[in-house]
Amino acid sequence: MAAPAMPAEFDPLIDLDGLWTTRLADDYLPDPRFPAAKYECINGRLIVSPTEVGANSWGEIKLARLVAPAAEAAGYYVYGTVNLTFHPGKWIQPDVTVLHSLPETDEEDKWVPAGLCTMAVEFVSPGSRQQDYVNKPEQCARGGVAYFMQVEIVRRTRHASVTLLKLVDGGYQAVAAAKAGQRFEAGEPFEMRFDPAELLP
Repeated sequence: MAAPAMPAEFDPLIDLDGLWTTRLADDYLPDPRFPAAKYECINGRLIVSPTEVGANSWGEIKLARLVAPAAEAAGYYVYGTVNLTFHPGKWIQPDVTVLHSLPETDEEDKWVPAGLCTMAVEFVSPGSRQQDYVNKPEQCARGGVAYFMQVEIVRRTRHASVTLLKLVDGGYQAVAAAKAGQRFEAGEPFEMRFDPAELLP
């Protein structure tokens, strides 16, 4: 007589697929196998991405330093990556996040409501172009985030581009764009003026 099959070991990344919520994320993330990964969730389905490439990390910090003085003078708060949450089963982690209001509770500080966000900034990653150029802007537009900025850096070719999108009638429209060697200028949601080349390491 064959021995009974041993039950498979519980793996949250597999067994909770389609069921993820912020509460489950509190219990099971980060996964010790991927401690430095980015964890985002769309309709209960977890999206796990590797740590950003070095050039993006550099650019994120540089962009935050470039825009923070004007943003803060206009009453905004410049954060790095946060869990920008649309509902318990849907959140993303922008690379830079500009809030118009501060979280009021510890729960909101961990799972930042999208209603507090004025601008989400995404540095496009080679392995997630569809997510960064299409899916995340769609989620932010549906969540009422007024502005979305896309930044693309290719260190090898010294390419850097910045595009600012504004929410108009439920969808995003480009209001400013520039590439390395040009001047990126925008007067909303606060004054921004810089050459995208400044974001290159």
